[in-house]
Amino acid sequence: MKRNYTIVVLIFITFFVISFLTNILGALNPDVSKSYTLSETMAGILPFAFFIPYALLAVPSGILMEKWGGKKMMIFSFILAAVATLIFVLFPYFNVFVVSLFVIGAGMTMLQVVINPLLRVAGGEEHYAFNAVLAQLMFGIASFLSPQMFTYLVTNISQGNTDKPFIGLMTRLVENSFPWVSVYWVFVLINMMMIVIISLVKFPVVELKEDEKTGSKESFKELFANKYVILYFLGIFAYVGTEQGISYWMSKFLARYHGFDPSTIGATSVSYFWGLMTVGGIFGLILIKLMDSKYVLRGFTLLAILGLAAGLWGGPQLSFWAFSMSGFFLSVMFPVIISLGLNSVEKHHGSFAGIMLTGIAGGAVVQLLIGGLSDLTDLRTGMMFLFITLGYVLSISFWAKPIISNKTINIKEIFKK
Repeated sequence: MKRNYTIVVLIFITFFVISFLTNILGALNPDVSKSYTLSETMAGILPFAFFIPYALLAVPSGILMEKWGGKKMMIFSFILAAVATLIFVLFPYFNVFVVSLFVIGAGMTMLQVVINPLLRVAGGEEHYAFNAVLAQLMFGIASFLSPQMFTYLVTNISQGNTDKPFIGLMTRLVENSFPWVSVYWVFVLINMMMIVIISLVKFPVVELKEDEKTGSKESFKELFANKYVILYFLGIFAYVGTEQGISYWMSKFLARYHGFDPSTIGATSVSYFWGLMTVGGIFGLILIKLMDSKYVLRGFTLLAILGLAAGLWGGPQLSFWAFSMSGFFLSVMFPVIISLGLNSVEKHHGSFAGIMLTGIAGGAVVQLLIGGLSDLTDLRTGMMFLFITLGYVLSISFWAKPIISNKTINIKEIFKK
């Protein structure tokens, strides 16, 4: 099939938007908690509401994708996100925020299910790996920029810089609520723009290979009989729980234990976390071409454990940089766990991918656990739970037995030539 570069660019933009909307929660956590006077458990409900749709809707979305097609699914996903966001900014109450996050999370879940097979078709199978890396770079750039936007908006609105037209507009829009709600006014605009753009673009027909389809009840029964399917699901659960556990709580931790302003320095630390994750992903790709991915996973996970320890018990500057650098160390975990998992089964890869995708719900459950533990003890003790999730990810590098190992470059052979 002829490559469709318009669709490829649209998918890159979609990855950017998904990340922009998703990874803002860590920067918002301290301000939201202060605005609604939330306990740590209540603060943990916010990421729970956003990520639990992955457990509930990932597999059904795959079935719906086969019936509706990519364009209808994408438009429906952004309509859900736009309506939920608009209702919240008009009625900025905590209960409304929780429901809105759930609906936005449902939209993002559907988008994730759609855009990966669409990227394969539009960009060509032979270029899929390269395009997937570029898409992750877009994801990382957006994660870096969204906390910066939050800082810009909140700082300027709080300082009353209404001489700037955009800030003046945002100030009027949030005059009866909180400055951080301006972030969601921006999201309303972004979602509406995406609906219009997607409506104007002609989509190719996405024909899933038999091995990529969501699968029948029999295929799921067969997969669940394989212990490695459960183990890799738990691997994604543990990884996303760790990723969100650090990025969501780090700004509040830095404010509480080191006195850093969450709207500026705290948000910057979250931004650096995601930015360094992008850099680490590029570096990790190089390492995976040089050595077995299990060893790469082991090394990066050990460094992540050290980084978390330094963040929790280090001084102010060490804590700031240790949390930020944790993003670099976490960067290879998701793609390596996914590839090890898919390479550990001989068939039903589409169904298995759907099962692993539901593991993203770890971003929901782990935050509730951290919040509950923090209320019982303190935030530092609550975040220590992440040593358990990191320990599980580390264990994968020892027990993983893929049928096919990642292909590496033999440096000695290169120099001989």
